Amino acid sequence: MTTNLIIFAGNLYTNMEKRTYQYINKINSPVDLKDINKKDLTAVCGELRQFIIDEVSENPGHLGSNLGVVELTVAIHYVFNAPYDRIVWDVGHQAYGHKILTGRRDRFNTNRLFKGLCGFPSPKESEYDAFGVGHSSTAISAALGMSVAAMQKGELDRQVVAIIGDGAMTGGLAFEGLNNASMVKNNMLIILNDNQMAIDPIQGGFTQYLVDLTTSHTYNKIRFRASNLLQKWNIINDAKKKRITQFNNSIKATLTKQTNIFEGLNIRYFGPVDGHDVEGLVRILSDIKDFKGPKVLHCITKKGKGYEPAEKSSTGWHSPGKFDVKTGIRKTVNSTIPTPLLFQDVFGETLLELARTNDKILAITPAMPSGCCMNIMQREFPERVFDVGIAESHAVTFSAGLAKDGMIPFCNIYSSFMQRAYDNVIHDVALQELNVIMCLDRSGIVGSDGATHQGQFDLAYMRCIPNLTISAPRNEIELRHLMYTAKQPDMGPFVIRYPRGKGFIVDWKQPMKALAIGKGECLKAGKDFAVLTIGTIANNAQLGIELIEKEKNVSVAHYDIRFLKPIDQSLLHEIAKKFKQIVTIEDGVIQGGFGSAVLEFMSDNGYKNQVTRLGIPDSFIEHGTPEEIYHMLGLDAEGIALSLKSLILKNNLEYSKVPSI
Repeated sequence: MTTNLIIFAGNLYTNMEKRTYQYINKINSPVDLKDINKKDLTAVCGELRQFIIDEVSENPGHLGSNLGVVELTVAIHYVFNAPYDRIVWDVGHQAYGHKILTGRRDRFNTNRLFKGLCGFPSPKESEYDAFGVGHSSTAISAALGMSVAAMQKGELDRQVVAIIGDGAMTGGLAFEGLNNASMVKNNMLIILNDNQMAIDPIQGGFTQYLVDLTTSHTYNKIRFRASNLLQKWNIINDAKKKRITQFNNSIKATLTKQTNIFEGLNIRYFGPVDGHDVEGLVRILSDIKDFKGPKVLHCITKKGKGYEPAEKSSTGWHSPGKFDVKTGIRKTVNSTIPTPLLFQDVFGETLLELARTNDKILAITPAMPSGCCMNIMQREFPERVFDVGIAESHAVTFSAGLAKDGMIPFCNIYSSFMQRAYDNVIHDVALQELNVIMCLDRSGIVGSDGATHQGQFDLAYMRCIPNLTISAPRNEIELRHLMYTAKQPDMGPFVIRYPRGKGFIVDWKQPMKALAIGKGECLKAGKDFAVLTIGTIANNAQLGIELIEKEKNVSVAHYDIRFLKPIDQSLLHEIAKKFKQIVTIEDGVIQGGFGSAVLEFMSDNGYKNQVTRLGIPDSFIEHGTPEEIYHMLGLDAEGIALSLKSLILKNNLEYSKVPSI
């Protein structure tokens, strides 16, 4: 067998047809990890890192964030006793190593695949996943709840660890959790994975001396005994103890010329430490784990650690797709045939066009400038693009403030992430009728990120809010028209939702025009029954209609409603008077969504039409490719055709032969 040697960041690996490992192939649970000599943990980390690189290169997922926490993951499981000890990951896309070390190594090749492992921690999948984490900034609050619960139940030996990082400390919920942790009795340990994006970097030898001192067993043993004696002699109480801690923090801040939010909240702070020194991490975690009260260990890590291409471009290698491990070259499908752009690319290009014509247009995103393609505008107008961090609530209210004083903010937030800003949409935008243009990227079914990221709820949760205009384009040209429409004077709060992935039209860059608010369109005339769609699901519906009409004995009308709110009532009156059978199709939840709006219209206006609703059922949808999920839900062309066939059979509509599907 030919053997190729590869060097990554100083580590020597062997790339064979099937790589063998001395250590991790024998680790089926953290118990097996604890049997390994501490001096061999560096080798374990090397193997774990290489395993992740190999797997993600062929089965795409999150790479850079997972490579950055390899040593942290190994050290945590070496010191703590999961699942009894609670380990809460935040954000969940840095937990691949955790999954591999907790009995899922041999199934890791199914990660993010249909019916395979979830890409994020999931208690349904493993008892080692203490809390479901798909979004960010939740770990501190959840871990605090677990720590308080342990104390309430008398489980004083149970450790609770929250690992937060990769930008999650920019989320407001993290600070709410920190504030509460300083107020209630708990023994939580917060590990801050600082990959050079936030909070103090290591500076100087004296800082390291303080790290060694404050994390040493001897120092803290003396400190603990002294504290107990002083309390026993009634020299200090809890209030005085807090003041002493504040004084100690002030002295430390004076000596190091730095302070941080943790010390300001009287949460014991240790660090910063090298997050890639696994033996050092084991020592420190072992020393501080039994300290009473909330505490923070601040670790400096490097996103993409151990794989040179990922170290050089952390953004590009966050989720790189398939790639060649040896060369670092991404694997792409080469084709000379022009293909449609991604919807987010069309959004980014169109936003730049609009910004060039109106200097009041500003762009706001919560930490996703490249994901939503606002980086296209950012390159030309950096002063007009605002990345506010993982802070959706702030993004919406910040946009409201901009709109209040005459700017035109395009606030782009993924559909599933906008859920965190719901109150802000209601209170700060809709109630005040401000022209904030809320662009919901990744609406509908998004695929391999699974239940935490499916954009299935936005039509339903937005529809009940007064003063909103809610729209969904069926293709890229419609997206451009809606963006152009939303910036017109006196539009008020305006929602545009569109999906992840490729569009449908190669020649999408057509002149933009303003659309009439609340007006739909007849895409195809018909006489037997009507299909009503909103958004890009219209394209699947069109194909499904074509399947049913092959024999030309059934005539199906197709309408694109376009605006969920205000809905086109004149068009619905026309449809209701013409067709007894109506089918609504949406890539959102059936309950409270587009189909519900049509049913309400029919009821309110005394119509007795039969309305059949197709959409996402009352359940959370797990991961898989969009094609697999749409097929499972019956929302692909074949599934829609089958539903239409069922309607034909049920109502004895005239037909000679329904095509085989």
